[in-house]
Amino acid sequence: MLVNLWGPDKTISYAGCVVQLFSFLSVGGIECILLAVMAYDRYAAVCKPLHYMVIMHPQLCLRLVAVAWGSGLVNAIVMSPLTMTLSRCGQRRVNHFLCEMPALIKMACVDARAVEMLAFTFAILIVLLPLTLILVSYGYIAAAVLRIKSAAGRRKAFNTCSSHLTVVSLFYGSIIYMYMQPGNSSSQDQGKFLTLFYNLVTPMLNPLIYTLRNKEVKGALKKVLGRQQ
Repeated sequence: MLVNLWGPDKTISYAGCVVQLFSFLSVGGIECILLAVMAYDRYAAVCKPLHYMVIMHPQLCLRLVAVAWGSGLVNAIVMSPLTMTLSRCGQRRVNHFLCEMPALIKMACVDARAVEMLAFTFAILIVLLPLTLILVSYGYIAAAVLRIKSAAGRRKAFNTCSSHLTVVSLFYGSIIYMYMQPGNSSSQDQGKFLTLFYNLVTPMLNPLIYTLRNKEVKGALKKVLGRQQ
């Protein structure tokens, strides 16, 4: 996608389009599940601090990661072939920055409602269900924070969750708008903008969001800026 955006060549091979679609569906699904796993981790850290190491033991972490990767790969394995095999009556122009599922489905010259409904079902399982778990986790976290008497304790709990909440808001806001609605209800321009946002802007901000709340990173950054001055 970056090559096509930067250079004069705006074409992609059929195989390249398949790989791009599979990659985006799998990695996007994995990130949705991992964000829910991270919310559970924050819940354990804030609501069960004395039992955190018992709850989040290495075996459970491995299982949760395996579920995340498995879910994303199943989504891609099922939806990629169904999307790419839709008849397009010779149409080869993708009105988008990349081979994304909604754009490819809109190119079909046959009835694609069955594929759209299956995509919507996967979106419920991979997007909406993890988001529900995230909201439930933060509901318990909010209740626990309100019971904390000291301002320092509340600040510490907020710092534990703030970076994750920011990423969830940025990522899920655009993903839900793209995938949790009927295929023809959003305009192409809106779809293009949101695709660029959650594929370029959000990943670019992730390192800043996560690391700038880390004391060691803050200290190293201050040292680097101090040397330059």
